[in-house]
Amino acid sequence: MSAQEITVPAPADFHVHLRQGKMSELVTPHVAEGGVSLAYVMPNLVPPITSAQQATEYLQSLQALAPKTKFVGTLYLSPALTPAEIAKAAQNGVRGVKSYPRGVTTNSDGGIEDYESYYPIFEEMQKHNMILNLHGEVPSNADAGICVLNAEEKFLTHLFKIHGQFPKLKIVLEHATTRKAVEAVKQCGDTVGCTITPHHLELIVDDWAGKPLNFCKPVAKYPDDRQALRDVIREGHPRFFLGSDSAPHPLANKYPSAVTHGAPGTKASSSGGDDLEATGVVSCGCAAGVYTSSILVPLCATLLEGFGALDQLASYVSLNGRKFYGYDDVQEMAKGSIKLRKVDSGSSTWSSAAIVPAVYVHRKFREVPDCDGSKVQVVPFWAGKRLGWEIVRS
Repeated sequence: MSAQEITVPAPADFHVHLRQGKMSELVTPHVAEGGVSLAYVMPNLVPPITSAQQATEYLQSLQALAPKTKFVGTLYLSPALTPAEIAKAAQNGVRGVKSYPRGVTTNSDGGIEDYESYYPIFEEMQKHNMILNLHGEVPSNADAGICVLNAEEKFLTHLFKIHGQFPKLKIVLEHATTRKAVEAVKQCGDTVGCTITPHHLELIVDDWAGKPLNFCKPVAKYPDDRQALRDVIREGHPRFFLGSDSAPHPLANKYPSAVTHGAPGTKASSSGGDDLEATGVVSCGCAAGVYTSSILVPLCATLLEGFGALDQLASYVSLNGRKFYGYDDVQEMAKGSIKLRKVDSGSSTWSSAAIVPAVYVHRKFREVPDCDGSKVQVVPFWAGKRLGWEIVRS
C-alpha cells in the first residue's frame, strides 16, 4: 500500500491503563489524541476494581476527563468477586474480568494463584457473554526453572484448560510476546482472541535489558518471537488485534536509580486520592510498562508499514477487536473514523505532530524539578523519534 492518506474506521484499544488521580488526569485525554475512540480499561488500581459500583464510578471519572471517548470497564479477578457481582456488573455494562497471576506485574499482589476455584465465576461470565482477559504469565520460580523469558510459554497450559472447560467463554490472551503463544491461540476455537501491543512488534530482549523505558511485563522476547507477532498481523488473522497495554509510570519509577536511589521509594496511594506515597523502602527497581496512548494509531501505522503490513492496519487497530468484542456497529465505527497522512520524509520541516514528545508533564508539576520523585511526568515510547504517519486534524 502506497497511499499518502488512509482512513481508519474507529480505532479501538482493547487493553489500556489509565491509572488514578493526577496521573489519570494527564493520560486519559491522550487516548483520543492517539486516534482511539474506544478504550477497554484495566482494573489494577489501588485498591483494585472488584465490584460493579467501583467500575461505574471509575468509568464516570474517566468520562469526565475525556467526554468524547467511549470507555469500557473491567473487574479484577480476586476472591472478593462473586457470581452475583458478575451478573450485576454485566447489567451495568462491565464487559470483562482481568486475571493477574500474583506478583507478575503492576498492582498484582492481589492476583490469583489457581484457576479452578474461579470456575463458578467463569460459568457466570459465560452466561452473560463477558470476556476473560488473561495476563498470560506464571510467577517466576528459579527452582522450577521459570523466569520472565519463559513465563508466558509456561502459562499456556492454563489457557488450554480453561478454554476446554468453558468452550463458550470468550477469552483474550493479553499482550502475547512469543511464537508459542501465537500458535496456542490459533489452536483454540473462535472464542479465544489475542491482543498484541505495538511495542512488542518492535522490541526484542536486547531493547529492554538495561533500558528502563522499554521494560514491561511480559518482557519482549527473541527475534523469532517478534517475527511470529509480525507474521500473524501481516496475515490478518481475525482473532489477533490491538491492545496497547499502554502503561504510564512516573519517570521516577522508570529511572529510580537516578531519582530515588538511596532514598525511600514510592507507590500508588492506598487511598487512591494521591498519586504516590512513600514506601519507606529503598527501591532500585524499574516499574514495568511502556507508554503509547498519545501516539498509538500513528505508531501502529509506522510499525506495520515497516514490516509490510500497512494493508492490515484497519484490521489490527479496529475491525478484528471490535468484531470479537461486539462493538462493530456500523454507525458508531463511521462516526469514530480517523484519517492518517504520510509524513514526507524528504521534507526539511517535519510536522511537529510527527515528532514524539520527549515527556508529558501534568500541568501542576511543570515547575517541579525532575529530581522530585513525586513529579507526575511520563516519557512515551519512541520519545524524540519521528513517526511515519500523523493524524489529520480537522
